[in-house]
Amino acid sequence: MIKPFMPQLVYFEPKALDYPLGKKLKEKFEKMDVEMRYTTSHNQVRNLPGENHFQKYRIAKSTLVVGIRKTLKFDTSKPSAEYAIPFATGCMGHCHYCYLQTTMGSKPYIRTYVNVDEILEAADQYMEERAPESTRFEAACTSDIVGIDHLTHSLKRAIEHFGETEYGKLRFVTKFHHVDHLLDAKHNGKTRFRFSINADYVIKNFEAGTSPLAKRLEAAGKVARAGYPLGFIVAPIYLHDDWEDGYYRMFEHLEAVLPEEAKKDLTFEFIQHRFTKPAKKVIEKNYPMTKLELDETERRYKWGKYGIGKYIYQKEEEADIKDHLYSYMEKFFPKAKLEYFT
Repeated sequence: MIKPFMPQLVYFEPKALDYPLGKKLKEKFEKMDVEMRYTTSHNQVRNLPGENHFQKYRIAKSTLVVGIRKTLKFDTSKPSAEYAIPFATGCMGHCHYCYLQTTMGSKPYIRTYVNVDEILEAADQYMEERAPESTRFEAACTSDIVGIDHLTHSLKRAIEHFGETEYGKLRFVTKFHHVDHLLDAKHNGKTRFRFSINADYVIKNFEAGTSPLAKRLEAAGKVARAGYPLGFIVAPIYLHDDWEDGYYRMFEHLEAVLPEEAKKDLTFEFIQHRFTKPAKKVIEKNYPMTKLELDETERRYKWGKYGIGKYIYQKEEEADIKDHLYSYMEKFFPKAKLEYFT
């Protein structure tokens, strides 16, 4: 049973305590007797405990930095949304394949931002610029926001904020089942609550520290009954022994737990496994015993943005993945919308 995340160590940046959420978190961690330290900036969070890289990496993954989001210019977030809305960065999960491995680099600790009002005001400005077109914001580009929201409630605040807007829509994805505090949020149908799901083999071997599939699906049922529009990201689609059966069972299980009403407005996103050369190095350093297949000679090379290419499955394998997953989606969820396959 995966318990809700609790940091072993918390750092506060100087001005974080000027904000109500900063003060609230400090009081909360004092009561829980969590070790707290103060730092001039998250970039100064160094010398974490641990005798080797392996230990330091794991301690960093259970370290929370409470700070302020200084840059209120949002990144774009295609194909999922128009913009990424930044409430947190970093993740407590240990997914071997995760792209955050390379983007977070030597700073795998989790950061949460306490200037939530300022972030939401910036979002309002983006909506105004695009009105009367709707504007979608993705809240899980650089973190699993649900994984820390039982501590911060920033996501709950955002859900209710977007629920009151005319043109704003919020979306995020999670691998955790700790959703109970979000069920009574006044979302007004403006937030699409998505779960990342996969075949059991992938979750068991490559997604340590996250909720098992059964727990995620049970949480999805609760979210559907709370009236949220629902979505699922099947990622990374990974070829393993008997993968066809693994993904079939995943869809079958999902169909069994969802209420009928939720099946009328479901979205899916399919993302096949890929990796870059820099990511491979970091993965092998952080998870030296991983079973993740990272053989460049077995893959085809695809040029990416910024000149960094990625290794993806061969064309025939990709076609096979597409055929199987499309047919499963159509069998179990004929009314669902596939947003993209990549």
